[in-house]
Amino acid sequence: MPAMATKRIRPQSAWWIWNVSIWLGIGLFDATKTVFVMRSEGMHHAWMALFVTVLLSRLPWAFATPIVLRLGRPRPPGRLTSVATWSAHLIACSAIALVTAAWTAALEKLLNPWAYSNDAGPFLGLWRVRFYNGLLESIFLYAAILATKYILDSKDRRLLEETEKARLNEQLAKAKLNSLRRQIEPHFLFNTLNSIAAQVREGKGHSAVNMIAALSDVLRSAIADSNRQEVPLGDELELLQKYLNIQKVRFAERLNVKLDVPKELLSAMVPGFMLQPIVENAIQHGIAKRARGGTVEISVIHVDGFLTVRVHNDGPALSPCCEETPCGVGISNLRDRLASLYGDVYKFTMQNRDAAGVEVFVSVPFREE
Repeated sequence: MPAMATKRIRPQSAWWIWNVSIWLGIGLFDATKTVFVMRSEGMHHAWMALFVTVLLSRLPWAFATPIVLRLGRPRPPGRLTSVATWSAHLIACSAIALVTAAWTAALEKLLNPWAYSNDAGPFLGLWRVRFYNGLLESIFLYAAILATKYILDSKDRRLLEETEKARLNEQLAKAKLNSLRRQIEPHFLFNTLNSIAAQVREGKGHSAVNMIAALSDVLRSAIADSNRQEVPLGDELELLQKYLNIQKVRFAERLNVKLDVPKELLSAMVPGFMLQPIVENAIQHGIAKRARGGTVEISVIHVDGFLTVRVHNDGPALSPCCEETPCGVGISNLRDRLASLYGDVYKFTMQNRDAAGVEVFVSVPFREE
């Protein structure tokens, strides 16, 4: 309980320190200016008493500032329609002017800063004179406090709106990424189940069981990373290896995979489920169409602040339309996810290799876990 009380008291104390300091600063400037100007004009007053009187004359405003701020909470005067609200401001301003005039008159009565030969005069007379002389200044100071409050409030509201807008944009981006990810996982699942069904129809029950076990491992890893849009490259390669275990059952010796990934890059962050659709595309449209199978090569490099993943298969070439605009749910989905995650700061290319096969390059900003 004492700790909680301390947390509440400290900000309030700091606010009062700033409030009093600002008004004393204004009083110090006004007192210094008044004394120097009057002395330069050859006037003769009790300079120290005058300095103290002008300096302390601003203190009532320090205590009145919270009242003005509280009255200014509902809405700016330019939008006021309530006569009662206007009346409250007028009454408050008049009351502050009366208190300030009384305080100043009391100081003059006590210190006689103008160095009158006799007493400074009756208190009520001094009070009336200081009230009329300071009324315009009181109106200006009251309006200045309100204006400062509305400017700061407007800035705070704008910052809150920008923060809320950024938060909503972030939530929208996450929702879009989650939606895209949820598309790719069923796509992968259906393709794998079709492969399992094919093994069963061919009477390869043992192979089908092995594929189901491997599929279970893949789905378990996918669920574990379902809330992460980016994962370490090492985790992504581990998930890919589980997927390749499924394909190894299906293609046996017809599928050869080569990995060239430096160990120091395993902690680099990449989009989750990025490699699987690329490799799946390479197997389905490259290796599966050749009776003797083929090779899928996967390599990763770090150059100029970008992590570049290269996947090559030595199967048939792409058709011209797919080379310009990659075909297939998995690849199209991956491009959408890359755009959502990195905006324009990524590269994706799919092209025929001059010698043989198809290459896919994905470059994303390098960032470690």
